[in-house]
Amino acid sequence: MDNFSAFLSFMAFVLLLKQILIVDGISDTTKDDGFVGILGAIVDNSSRIGKEEGIAMQIAVEDFINTSNQPLDLKIRNSQGDPLQAALAARSLISTDQVQAILGPQTWEEVSLVAEIGSKSHIPIMSLADATPVWATELCTFLVQASPNKLKQMEAIAAIVQRWEWRQVTIIYEDKDFSAPAVLSHLSDALQEVGAEISHYLAILPFASSSLSEELQRLKSSQFRVFVVHLSLPVAVELFEKAKIMNMMEKDYVWIIIDPFASLVHSFNASTISSMQGVVGVKSYLPENESHFQDFRYKFRQRFSSEHPEEVNHEPSIFAAQAYDLTWTVALAMSKKRQGRQQIISNILQSDVDGLSGKINFTDQTIAPAHTFQIINMKGESYKELGFWSDGRGFSETIGESDTFKSSMNALGQVFWPGGIQGTPKGWSPPTSANPLKIGVPTRASFKQYVEVEMEKDHLGNNISFSYKGLAIDVFKATLEELPFDLLYNFFPFNGTFDALVEQIHLKNFDAAVGSISILANRYQHAEFTAPYTECGLVMVVPVRSRTREKAWLFIKPFTNAMWVLIGATSIYNGFVIWLIERNHCPEFKGSISNQVGTLIWLAFSTLFSLNRNKLKSNLSRITMVVWLFMALVITQTYTAKLASLLTLPQLEPTVVDVFALQNSNAMVGCAGASYTSKYLEEVLHFRHNNIKNFSRADEYAPALRRREVAALFLDLPLAKVFLAENCKSFTMTGPTYKVGGFGFAFARGSQLLPNVTQAMLKASENGTVRDLEKNMLASQKCMDMDLEDDRLSLSLNPSYFWVLFLFTGGTSSMALAIYIFRAYNSMSMSEHNVSWKLMMSVMKHWGNQRGRFSRKVSDIAQTTPTNSPNATEY
Repeated sequence: MDNFSAFLSFMAFVLLLKQILIVDGISDTTKDDGFVGILGAIVDNSSRIGKEEGIAMQIAVEDFINTSNQPLDLKIRNSQGDPLQAALAARSLISTDQVQAILGPQTWEEVSLVAEIGSKSHIPIMSLADATPVWATELCTFLVQASPNKLKQMEAIAAIVQRWEWRQVTIIYEDKDFSAPAVLSHLSDALQEVGAEISHYLAILPFASSSLSEELQRLKSSQFRVFVVHLSLPVAVELFEKAKIMNMMEKDYVWIIIDPFASLVHSFNASTISSMQGVVGVKSYLPENESHFQDFRYKFRQRFSSEHPEEVNHEPSIFAAQAYDLTWTVALAMSKKRQGRQQIISNILQSDVDGLSGKINFTDQTIAPAHTFQIINMKGESYKELGFWSDGRGFSETIGESDTFKSSMNALGQVFWPGGIQGTPKGWSPPTSANPLKIGVPTRASFKQYVEVEMEKDHLGNNISFSYKGLAIDVFKATLEELPFDLLYNFFPFNGTFDALVEQIHLKNFDAAVGSISILANRYQHAEFTAPYTECGLVMVVPVRSRTREKAWLFIKPFTNAMWVLIGATSIYNGFVIWLIERNHCPEFKGSISNQVGTLIWLAFSTLFSLNRNKLKSNLSRITMVVWLFMALVITQTYTAKLASLLTLPQLEPTVVDVFALQNSNAMVGCAGASYTSKYLEEVLHFRHNNIKNFSRADEYAPALRRREVAALFLDLPLAKVFLAENCKSFTMTGPTYKVGGFGFAFARGSQLLPNVTQAMLKASENGTVRDLEKNMLASQKCMDMDLEDDRLSLSLNPSYFWVLFLFTGGTSSMALAIYIFRAYNSMSMSEHNVSWKLMMSVMKHWGNQRGRFSRKVSDIAQTTPTNSPNATEY
């Protein structure tokens, strides 16, 4: 009896142990005698997605049984969206129903608890949550992410934003949505790739109606009108109903919806659709034209309408198709021989199935991500299918091998926007009186001529307000006058560095910043800038010194070398002409060659100082002398005036001509403190750090240069002009202009105002307004800026100033010389004619008297007397 009792006790222990092993997942028996599968599912029947998933799973099991002729039991539990209920359902499915795999749940909060239970029991858990962390599948080897990753959807949204050139986007998401962080991160990265950014994050608490209205009111009062909605179905429906009531579905508003809400638009009632007119959606692609899907759709509509008559629409969504595919895949994996729990999950991960939603395969316990999405537009009583977006390919009207893809959404045709407009909505609105633009103004500007902030006090000495003035403020106001709309704004003082001021825009403390703000590459990570309203560049300012240190040769400085040579050549030429004309009249002009050369030179230069009127006999020489003397008078008077100016006015030149001289002499240089200049001098111009001195105030510059504390000062070109306007007698700019910076106004990255303000500033520059403002500002400094290259008193005079005089006197002398030569030629011709006539008369007389043969020489005839003269000579 004792042995029998012991045997019964042993058998009871074995059975109990076996049951425990089964429950805890240690037992992994393999049955080869036939397939008996029990499949569990956890859905939320209080949601549209849960209802669709439940119906789709039932249809999948029925289709699998009919196709494979193998028994398969489906156990569905309703979690009501409660994580605790989901955990209890999982334990019941494992311990009571002894399921071999569990499908679902829908949210990560539920999945996290169910996965822990399933892992202990070695039961595969097929998660249908939108986002399952990577670490979860690594930690839980029986957890499989069975819902496709849809983060590529964010790139589709970025492509839409890029097409319409919107720069700022507001994202509205559910506060307790576990998938939200991944969505926000990927959307932010995708928008940055196309030059846009998320301007505002709005987290909404579920079922908080009062707070939702308040948040929408804040959005309405802001400038930005492009909203991306990532919400669950009930919260999103409430959002759009309130937005319509608050007139936020009107012109210039843009609403973009994404999954899961976008994939449920087919289930909306007429009231919800009416409140969403003009909304653009990006939803998962579902190949609805396939024959397999059409068969599923017919079965789904019949069963869904009978089990959920409260729903107004009975069409299946992507969630139903994915649930069907997942159920089929797991059932197929369970039906294979050696269907132990470890083998089941192995079979699942090796699956390669063509499902209703597309290809089903897994990598690292994760189903392949979605790469194709459909673009829809809410219009009328339903929605319009605009086209598709595919990762790496772009937009297309249809999906197929021969389809044409384009990078722009223009390929999809006309979009119907909120307010009924078909043009491009601005996606933003100018600041209103309730929410004016907040503009930061620096109080530490070194040059108050550009921006100055002063506190105004009342009669009791209390600070009541601030006044803002300077060139930057004037240019900003002139720019606003060119805008096609009124831009309301308020100035706020900022007591900090310029870098910190620009960073405040990134931190949302200011909408913009106005002042002498240099446009630098490193500041673009916090803000964007308008076009510069000043000249760009960094210049070197140095002291000046006298240019006339070599006074021994100062007397030749009034004229250039070419001028001196031309004066000498003209004088010698005129002297030669007069000497040639007067040579036959004045005995002193004759003599030996050396005597005549000396006389010519004396005549050439003495005429510059005396007329010599009584010594000239010819009218030609007198005319030449008068014109020559007139030119000499003008030149001598000009020389006298120029020499006097050189002796009385200071002639200045820079003490340093370039940076190489500073580097070679190891000189100290100065720059504005807390600016980019110090870094530029050190890294680009290669000055030693110890040779750079930073100044905090502009009034320290001039004394430092005069005391030789620094040999040169490096300033932005606009500031250098102001400095020289105040100190134009002691300092000057020299060396090259280094192309950096320029002053501009800073706005938030992606600001919709930036293009308009930049265009308005260009208009103000082109019509001369900015130039006049800068000119008036410099003129008010009481000392005109001196440009050494344009100071004509510092230049020697060249022949171009007197070319008319030289042409006049040279032409007169040349004409007199020509007349003299012509007369001399005629005189010689008449003399030769007389000699020939006398010779002919003599010959005729000789033949007439028949005195013999003619043999006289022409030279003798020239000296003979008439034929009756007794002195006549015969040959």
